[in-house]
Amino acid sequence: MQTERQIIHMDQDAFFVSVETRKDPSLAGKPVIIGGTSDRGVVASCSYEARKYGIHSAMSSRMARMLCPHAMFIRGNMDEYSKASHEITDILRQHVPLIEKASIDEHYIDMTGMDRFHHTQLYAHELRKKVIKETGLPISFGLSVNKTVSKMCTNECKPNGELNVRQPEVRNFLDPLSIKKIPGLGEKTFMKLSDMGVRKIRTLSQMHPDQMNTVLGKNGLVLLQKAKGIDISPVIPYHEQKSIGTQSTFKTDTIDVASIHTLLTAMVTGIAYELRQKRKLAACITVTVRYSNFEDVTKQAVIPYTSLDSVLIHKAKELFNQVYQKRMLIRLVGVRLSNLVSGFEQIDLYSDSREQYSLYQAMDKIRSRFGEQAISLASTMNINL
Repeated sequence: MQTERQIIHMDQDAFFVSVETRKDPSLAGKPVIIGGTSDRGVVASCSYEARKYGIHSAMSSRMARMLCPHAMFIRGNMDEYSKASHEITDILRQHVPLIEKASIDEHYIDMTGMDRFHHTQLYAHELRKKVIKETGLPISFGLSVNKTVSKMCTNECKPNGELNVRQPEVRNFLDPLSIKKIPGLGEKTFMKLSDMGVRKIRTLSQMHPDQMNTVLGKNGLVLLQKAKGIDISPVIPYHEQKSIGTQSTFKTDTIDVASIHTLLTAMVTGIAYELRQKRKLAACITVTVRYSNFEDVTKQAVIPYTSLDSVLIHKAKELFNQVYQKRMLIRLVGVRLSNLVSGFEQIDLYSDSREQYSLYQAMDKIRSRFGEQAISLASTMNINL
């Protein structure tokens, strides 16, 4: 008999707002909005009190202010949120056998087989209390047989909640829920299924696979499996999170720092786009220089979680300037982003410029449709190294 999987999904409650409230307790219980503070800004996160007014992430600050004029706007500090995220991850890693950091504020934990030693729900409860006690940040968890159902459990019991759904209860838990509750089901898919009369998970689970494949392709078959409570995806160990990077060897060795800065800009722009396509954020950047004598020198820096070109370009140039000290001819430069987690803040939601937000989205759409070389920054057009 196959052992029933025991997957815990732990998710911070309104994480960015919680970090701000830890710093300023007077914010507790108030409608708080994190993001750009001008009318051209964008909402990055908001408190549950603000959500009651219909406010949500990626909404314009102007619209949010119209919906809730008395809301408290805070620009936000990604550096503080990243540090708080690392705090939580460090606590969890010390007490569980297998953990995946799914995003800046959520983790999956695989406790399969460990119920022989620990009652999993009680253990998760004690672990949740430990995180709250040591960090002062609220957290909720869902426990079930796979990642999809455990995440949906968490979403249903937030904020400040716990929910355990065992295998015999999975279908009874899922069936009455809206299909909107399924992780990964976007607005366009929701509208398409709604037009077909499919609004509840029960209805979706009864669809024929051929019909789902015709309407939505492979994604339709994945959604059908999720609607039935089936998800075999593993919990991926946090330390195995991959990095992405690129390097360039020059035609001739050079000391042209200005041209190397231009090349770094182009390199970072490319891997930042790749990062966003994979819906990832990076917390570490590394720059490598290879001198003409084949000596490699590397410099890295921990950064707030980001996938934004401008932040990464600035840091890459800064690291290059720190590492290039010998004034010797350079043969190669490389840039690598690591400590990757899944993330939805694909553009700088703290920027007061909604035009910049729209520009990055537009550039990404052009690259996705016509290729990465279809559009680039003007400053990188004449690289000749």
